[in-house]
Amino acid sequence: SRLATDVFIREVKRTWNASLDDDALRRMLVDAVELANRAVYEHAQLSEDFSGMGTTLVAAWISRDLAVIINVGDSRAYHISKRANSIYQITRDHSLVEELVEAGAITKEQARLHPQKNVITRALGSEAEVRPDYFEFTLQPGDILLLCSDGLSNMVTDLEMLEYAKEYQDPELICRALMSKALIRGARDNVTVVAVMR
Repeated sequence: SRLATDVFIREVKRTWNASLDDDALRRMLVDAVELANRAVYEHAQLSEDFSGMGTTLVAAWISRDLAVIINVGDSRAYHISKRANSIYQITRDHSLVEELVEAGAITKEQARLHPQKNVITRALGSEAEVRPDYFEFTLQPGDILLLCSDGLSNMVTDLEMLEYAKEYQDPELICRALMSKALIRGARDNVTVVAVMR
């Protein structure tokens, strides 16, 4: 995860400039994901100890009222509107259970408890090439963009995320409360969460 993050951030910092149009911004983020994927994939080839190594990634680029999200795997991005009292999962999990939900074989609630909920179908480093998903949307004043790993989303419901966002005005306090809730519930995976408020 650290290798992927370091490579992704370094590439974005290297290639960003204020004059990027929408297409160039998209290309910059996709290229950064592809470089991060290549770094993890090549590292996994170095030793049998690293065989099968992979990670997920979700990242956001925010410029004034425009938010751009890119993801691979089952780490998520949510849009929270206090004004509309709503939470919306922006990203789509690249996972077996998400495919089952989309096929109508199981419900969203059944997916939360499914024994194969951690089987992902797309990740950084598992293949030589990867295709990230890309989303754009507008942020209104007071809106919150929340990024998290499945260590959080497996332990805290979407409605609970919305309730904490309404309870706390500071994004850092929202993150601390969500992290605490996930850990109290016995999170079995790493718990990562970032919140940004417009």
